[in-house]
Amino acid sequence: MIAAAVVVVAALAGGAFYLTRPDSAAVQLKDQAAGALDKTQGPLAAYAVGTLAKLETHAQPKAVPAVSFDDRDGKPVSLADFKGRVTVVNVWATWCAPCVTEMPTLAALQKGYPTDKLVVVPVSVDRDVADAKSFIDVHAPLALYHDPKFALPHDLGVMGMPTTLILDRNGREVARLSGESDWNSPDARKLFDALLK
Repeated sequence: MIAAAVVVVAALAGGAFYLTRPDSAAVQLKDQAAGALDKTQGPLAAYAVGTLAKLETHAQPKAVPAVSFDDRDGKPVSLADFKGRVTVVNVWATWCAPCVTEMPTLAALQKGYPTDKLVVVPVSVDRDVADAKSFIDVHAPLALYHDPKFALPHDLGVMGMPTTLILDRNGREVARLSGESDWNSPDARKLFDALLK
């Protein structure tokens, strides 16, 4: 109970929340993520500047696992359902202060692009979906997606929140950013404009 309170206080203090797992599992996930990502290589490395300075890019696009989560009505959704569009997958929670701070920038990003070209998919890992619903409802036009089993972070190798994965039109991961960013900045727009060419 005390440990959980310390984690929540740390998250609310503004730091990204890092998932707590048994040491061996955490090390394994970290090693997998490090092996899959390359911060200096790949066609998108030039966009890791300014507000996207922490952007990690792939030398080659990577397949993503066949993960599923729920939509607002509790119906299952898969990342494959968004194929054909540039997809911005944001793993977040209402109790994660950086997640709350960056959400308006994700809403603004979505407003700037038609959803048949680019779609923002914010997936909440909150236990109480009602909290996530009321929060997302003030960030139109974002839709609510929910991971009730807290499986997405493990399946996608997410070590902390917020984490944002960027998938190309073929549903492959081309970059990710761990931590908060301004997704409506000129730097971000340049990245997404390049992906949409």
